[in-house]
Amino acid sequence: MHGETAQDELRRILDVPGGVRLSGVAQLDDTLPVSTLATTAVSVLASAVDSLLRSTSVVSRPAARVDRALVDAWLGRHVRPAQGSFPSPWDPFSGAFPTADGSWIRTHANAPHHRAALLAALALPDAQTVEELSAAIADRGADELESAIVAAGGAAAALRTRAEWMRSAPGSAVAAEPLIARTETAPARAGSTWHPESARPLAGLRVLDLTRVIAGPAATQVLAGLGADVLRVDPDTWDEPAVLPYVMAGKRSARLDATTPAGRRALADLLTEADVLVHGYRAGAVDRLGLGESERQRLRPGLVEVGIRAYGWSGPWAGRRGFDSLVQFSTGIADIGMRHADAAAPVSLPVQALDWTTGYLAAAAAVAGLTRRHVTGRGSTWRLSLARTAHALTSLGPQAPASVSDGGADSLFGAEQRIETPDGALLLASPPFRVGEATLRFDHVATRLGGDAPAWL
Repeated sequence: MHGETAQDELRRILDVPGGVRLSGVAQLDDTLPVSTLATTAVSVLASAVDSLLRSTSVVSRPAARVDRALVDAWLGRHVRPAQGSFPSPWDPFSGAFPTADGSWIRTHANAPHHRAALLAALALPDAQTVEELSAAIADRGADELESAIVAAGGAAAALRTRAEWMRSAPGSAVAAEPLIARTETAPARAGSTWHPESARPLAGLRVLDLTRVIAGPAATQVLAGLGADVLRVDPDTWDEPAVLPYVMAGKRSARLDATTPAGRRALADLLTEADVLVHGYRAGAVDRLGLGESERQRLRPGLVEVGIRAYGWSGPWAGRRGFDSLVQFSTGIADIGMRHADAAAPVSLPVQALDWTTGYLAAAAAVAGLTRRHVTGRGSTWRLSLARTAHALTSLGPQAPASVSDGGADSLFGAEQRIETPDGALLLASPPFRVGEATLRFDHVATRLGGDAPAWL
């Protein structure tokens, strides 16, 4: 809608009230207004919780509050080990490299199969050093190499300006999509174990988590913090140990091989009793597990489904692999950072802001979907993407350097929380929002995948 702010658009789509009280001072100073967009996302999340509490008559007039400093902390800086530091989540072959045509390309090799695809595209199957990788990349053009890596099954992004992205077919397709797309589905016909409480508005709710890395897991972590039984399901072949401390608070984790008949049946059985499904796989991946859209609706009428992709839901890149770091290169964010810093190399955001912001918007969508189901009896599907969040960020435009606080967050939220895990104690920052008695509460962090049975509590 012309002239509408991102917050107005989101409140209209989610059908949530305003009136969130903001406190604290932003901690992130960047060329693009990362704090502004993230605070908007968490504010509409708080509004969605407010609306849910009112609709279920658990609380009539809860006060919704958001702390800007804590929002910035929850963009990936909200957890730290009590002793020492976390290992880097980045593979040495993930990074920005200059190309033969005077441009740059961003590679992603954190997953073993993505690393293998990168090296295959460069004809470097036995490469051992970053110097070897850099030399091979320097002989190729950015666009040509991007296409070769993607064709090999890998993930990479050539550096583009925002204007180039907006002129491209994938860029114009993403820009035409809403920040959050919503579709109503069938009426609910099955029961639910959900019993909302003032401090735990999602108590008893069942969330099937088919997500990886950051954006999807960030969304389901919020739902767990609000009281839901979140069960993440992964195949035996997948792991992401460096990421888990950031995104697995309050969740349970099971493994299933859904490529087998028994695994598919078990996954379908879980979905049959789920209230919410959050998925973040590439286009068609859930369908190939025997859970196409029509089957999902047949198995669980009234399901609230939230899907997240990298490059949107329409256009030629709708099925492309992507990660926050790559989307920043594709959409012009890294170029904007480079130009405003007058730097010789691309400058990405100081945090994985697209992932975390999209995750909090996805959590808001899930909560809004539950409210709609409670009021109308119907399910809904919601769609988001990192690239569309990037468009919202770049549309706000560059900003002059702002003054930021060097102090702590509002005292309303108290001190950080200590949680013991098999891999050592973790310290979690205080939650970034509170709605009446409701806020994020966690009693454990799963630092390893597959520690639970594939069954609901």
